[in-house]
Amino acid sequence: MWRLLRLCGLSLLVYLAVFSMVVDRPLSLGVLRLELLQKAARLAVLPSPKLVILAGSNGPYSHSCVVFSAMLNMRCENAGIAVGIGLDDIFVRYEPFLHVGDVVYMPMELQQYTATARGYQASVDGAFLLRRDRFVLRQLPLPRVLGAGFCCSLADFTESVVEMPLAGLGVIQPGKILGAEYNEQGDRIDNELADRDAALLVQPARAVPAVQDIESGYGTALIAGFVARESRKGVIVIGGMPVDYSEVHVPDSVILAIAGIFEANGGKFTVLPDLSEYPRADFFNGEDHLAQPCQYMHSIFIAWRLAALLHKQAVLPPVSVSNLAAACPSVAD
Repeated sequence: MWRLLRLCGLSLLVYLAVFSMVVDRPLSLGVLRLELLQKAARLAVLPSPKLVILAGSNGPYSHSCVVFSAMLNMRCENAGIAVGIGLDDIFVRYEPFLHVGDVVYMPMELQQYTATARGYQASVDGAFLLRRDRFVLRQLPLPRVLGAGFCCSLADFTESVVEMPLAGLGVIQPGKILGAEYNEQGDRIDNELADRDAALLVQPARAVPAVQDIESGYGTALIAGFVARESRKGVIVIGGMPVDYSEVHVPDSVILAIAGIFEANGGKFTVLPDLSEYPRADFFNGEDHLAQPCQYMHSIFIAWRLAALLHKQAVLPPVSVSNLAAACPSVAD
């Protein structure tokens, strides 16, 4: 029995040593981690007052700092990161760089609210938190630490064995990949209308979660805590709705539940008359991701709403922005 226990303990130590100090996934996870680091680094040096877009990939795909900064005359960072990277991880990295007078606009995807604590324990960022960012990991709850400790499998090891040599040879270059996908303000720029993925756009829409699932979600608790902390600091936090297909028809009860999360914790909430719901022809490769002309069109609509909430005088968007927005299918038709 003791021999078996010693072998199990040794196996665990070998596992932790391998995944915390040896192997890495520069493509599968390295690109996401670098994106997170780059956005945090830009936030660190961006003077206040600034506007920060914070969501999943709905942020950079469907919202534009190019539009917001021009219309609202504010410095802007599109700090959204793909759903699956834990909000607790993101908040720990971003919150030190949010100051009095800053504005955070949060059109969070619905699945961000309903995420469970168990799901967070298996979050994909656990691998790079364990391998590269243990200073962040130490600031997270114990279940997250334990989840990161058991983040990886044989498939992850195999990916590492393939990716690490390719990165060493320069075949995988995360910085170059991100440079082709994002501009210097964090907006997605490879979502051109001509490159839409028609195969993905015919997939069935996700089901809208029930109000009780939103209200009881672990993600909701994290978002509510963030809104409360930042509001106490003097940061203006404004919630919003993510973009979605027009046939989805998110119920008023769901919208009211989301609005309540922000307003009950010191934040604000805004929603467009069309509920940010658009025809499928406006999307790039999924229901959270608008094609670039529609990304600009939607951002123009949102900028006017933000200006009203902030008691600012918005200006008309530049002609180049208006012309691109006019090419959005739902506008052009």
